[in-house]
Amino acid sequence: MNKYLEIFEIEKSFPKDGGTVRIVRDFSLSLREGEFVSLIGHSGCGKSTVLSMVAGLTGIDRGGVVLAGKELHGPGPDRGMVFQSPSLLPWLTVIGNVLIAVDCIKPRASKAEKRSIAAHYLELVGLGDSLDQRVAELSQGMQQRVGIARAFALDPKILLLDEPFGMLDSITRAELQDVLSKLCAETKKTALMVTHDVDESLYLSDRVAMMTSGPDATLGGLIDVPFARPRDRHQLFEDETFETLREQMLGFLEDQAHHPSEPKQPISEDAPTFLSAAEQAAS
Repeated sequence: MNKYLEIFEIEKSFPKDGGTVRIVRDFSLSLREGEFVSLIGHSGCGKSTVLSMVAGLTGIDRGGVVLAGKELHGPGPDRGMVFQSPSLLPWLTVIGNVLIAVDCIKPRASKAEKRSIAAHYLELVGLGDSLDQRVAELSQGMQQRVGIARAFALDPKILLLDEPFGMLDSITRAELQDVLSKLCAETKKTALMVTHDVDESLYLSDRVAMMTSGPDATLGGLIDVPFARPRDRHQLFEDETFETLREQMLGFLEDQAHHPSEPKQPISEDAPTFLSAAEQAAS
């Protein structure tokens, strides 16, 4: 594998009740350039902690993260972050929020050039007619479009998405999934997304990484998503292979829910299709 992003045996503990609790242990995962990978698992398994360590927002106790051949230390504009909440400045306009990102990467560009870049990405997410509208006046779905445009406007090496559609209704969620999928395909961006939604992970991803239950969680399974792009949502959801992969993932999550205290051995990511840790050990 051409390792564009390499997460190598990272660990993280947090203080609790006068001691510490290890949330993530020996977590390793690599992404190819242009690949879209989803990270799923039960609440409390450390998915967002992993994403935050890659973003540089949370320190790493052990291990490391390398992006495009450079070890990461702290946050930077080479990583575009999209949160569950849009995290916008409500007193600014739509384009004003995106210009914040453009200012970071092109501080010496003219105002006209910066506005052109910001407007371009807002056009791509369907907000070309709302550039000068206050974000406080927008629906939550439209605000999230602004957040996505802002992340792409950084022209980052990788997109990091923390349940970006988790607070949206099902119709808006589907619309923005399509927007994100199209943008990633057009820009060939690498992306790592945290989600609880099995269907969403299969629809958007090239691979899905499954985490064991926390605390002390690690990588417990990987699944290759074989569907060609662009993907048709309705055809995909009726595909027998989709249903098979969906059942495998749900089975993994159910097993983790029923056996959260069993020892969890980290797996190798070389397995081409889904295998639980126990299945790999037996193979």
